[in-house]
Amino acid sequence: MKFIKFFIVIFISLASSVKADLNKNLTNQLQDGNKLIFIRHAYAPGNGDPNNFNLNDCSTQRNLSKEGRKQAQKIGEFFKKNKFKIEKVFSSEWCRCKETAEIAFKDYSTKNFLNSFYSSKYAKNKTKQIEQLNDYVSQIKSSTNIVFVTHYVLISEVLNYAPSSGEIVVSDKNFNMIGSVEVNY
Repeated sequence: MKFIKFFIVIFISLASSVKADLNKNLTNQLQDGNKLIFIRHAYAPGNGDPNNFNLNDCSTQRNLSKEGRKQAQKIGEFFKKNKFKIEKVFSSEWCRCKETAEIAFKDYSTKNFLNSFYSSKYAKNKTKQIEQLNDYVSQIKSSTNIVFVTHYVLISEVLNYAPSSGEIVVSDKNFNMIGSVEVNY
């Protein structure tokens, strides 16, 4: 039994150091700039939006919880602590994304190509949104990082990755994923 416990302790120690090395590499990549930073909105309990969802009325949407607001604050602290250079911050038009962007970064603007296409009401927009995102990214001249606060469905579509709430997912401008950082609440 002591032998097994010893190996468990060794495995945990090695896994922690590998994760630290990955985070250090990602931090270095972000400090180099020229990256796309996708952030899934902070924690908003539930799945999808209510049937009476209205894009222009936050009271009809699934919104950030108290924990989600704390998580958004921690996302902002992560960027400030590491002094990453950011050219612009863009958000989906959904209230939970705008609130995440507001709390984490203060200054942001919305882009409808970052909107969710999860519900059947918006699924028809998927192809057009992906094309608009690709067009926007292909025209970026800056070598500074760009932040996109968006939804699970968009991130999984363009990066083939399933992010958690509040997760920061980094890619190059060809949408090759470099790494991610989970920010807990």
